Amino acid sequence: MITFSQLANRWELRPIRNCPGRFIIHNAPAELTPRSLLGSEAAIQTFKVNAARDTVLVARIEGGGLISYRRSDGKHLHTLNTDEGFERKLLDLGIMI
Repeated sequence: MITFSQLANRWELRPIRNCPGRFIIHNAPAELTPRSLLGSEAAIQTFKVNAARDTVLVARIEGGGLISYRRSDGKHLHTLNTDEGFERKLLDLGIMI
């Protein structure tokens, strides 16, 4: 299974302002899916929550987690999160995994 460190080393990360431990994967193509980022072994869960206008896709990985937002046009915005940032954002979104 892929880890936070492996993803952080593979992609250009931009810190999310006022969100310690959360990063946008800046150079990932919008067409890239969470499955393509994480591989076939990853357990990816899909949520539709009031706190986000887009569909939220979530996967826990070693060292943190991936939270991706799938827009209505099928494109994605991916955020890579440390353990702390991941838990805080899931709580903010009202997602329990």
